Amino acid sequence: MSTIIYPSPIFGPVHSRRLGLSLGINLLPADGKVCSFDCIYCECGFNEDHRPSLPMPTREEVALALEKKLQQMEAEGQVPDVLTFAGNGEPTCHPHFAEIIGDTILLRNRYCPQAKVSVLSNSTMIHRPQVHDALMLVDNNILKLDTVDPIYINKVDHPAGTYDVQVVIDRMKAFHGHVIIQTMFMRGECMGESVDNTGEEYVAPWLDAVRAIAPQQVMVYTIDRETPAHGLLKATHEQLDSIRDRVLALGIPCTASY
Repeated sequence: MSTIIYPSPIFGPVHSRRLGLSLGINLLPADGKVCSFDCIYCECGFNEDHRPSLPMPTREEVALALEKKLQQMEAEGQVPDVLTFAGNGEPTCHPHFAEIIGDTILLRNRYCPQAKVSVLSNSTMIHRPQVHDALMLVDNNILKLDTVDPIYINKVDHPAGTYDVQVVIDRMKAFHGHVIIQTMFMRGECMGESVDNTGEEYVAPWLDAVRAIAPQQVMVYTIDRETPAHGLLKATHEQLDSIRDRVLALGIPCTASY
């Protein structure tokens, strides 16, 4: 099984299927995962297999490393399309996430003002006021909503602690449209149980939630790399295109990544 553990606090740039030339910002330790989910499809593997021994980078370390990398890219004539908070787990878990967002926006404005600041989050911390306010400042507030079915979420995303999908949806509504919903669609089985969320019993309620949240955009995607759980299959192009078209029919921009 192949997994990816990213350098910290800066990695890349890498070419993102959805965002373009992306300079990654990893607020988690460089030698393992820290995440409030333990998704069976995570490219970084299962949490228990990658317990870190190193600390999270400090706010100061992130700012210094980001400025150094942006200076290097500027000297090489390379400009990122996006500065993306991602990496080895959930970025909003960092205790100084909000302050780091502020630092990043200042550095973006200084070195690459046309670049977007994006955050890839599993939505588990958006009830925290400081996280909500920081996400309101970024260009692309990309929040996960794989389904609205609690059984499926517990089976596939494995949230730590209490996770109430209706509360998460309400908190997404609180962004008043300044949110991009990202949803993983896939087929196959895990531990003898179906993990297919492409059927109408999953898609129709999810569409109802999307309509209620009224995001600025939706991103639907499927498995792109090796997964820690066996038996998972990509959603087909036809399935993703059909779901995308139903979102578009709601008047909401939507992209499908295969």
